[in-house]
Amino acid sequence: MLFPIGVHKDEESAYGVSVPDLPGCFSAGDTFEEAVESAREAIACHLEGLMLDDEPVPAKTPFEAHRANKDYEDGTWAVVAIDISKLSSKAKRVNITVPARVLAIVDKAAAREGETRSGLLVRAALSYLERRSDARSTIAAD
Repeated sequence: MLFPIGVHKDEESAYGVSVPDLPGCFSAGDTFEEAVESAREAIACHLEGLMLDDEPVPAKTPFEAHRANKDYEDGTWAVVAIDISKLSSKAKRVNITVPARVLAIVDKAAAREGETRSGLLVRAALSYLERRSDARSTIAAD
């Protein structure tokens, strides 16, 4: 999964990093490279915490919306790739059958998102289940 990060630098300070798609997720580093690596660790830790608390991963906001946000106008943008399939506590290998055409579509989408096939399938399944759960909750409330 790709996360845009806003990197900011004031004189006499380290590089600060904001992750707009993950409110409350911040990091810093003495160099730009350290700041990006620190952001990768902060994002992974933030996502792990969400997963452990059974919280959904927030929906991605289009990059253009972030770029238009005045809070980030003086920053530099970078993108951090995180394989969320590696974050949950224990991975379990499974064997599934998928039509070759569908697998090719999944692989292209995973490459485009900077994810593995497994990571994309896990994220898609969780997103589907979350939407189904929300739909059931809405129907039950009516």
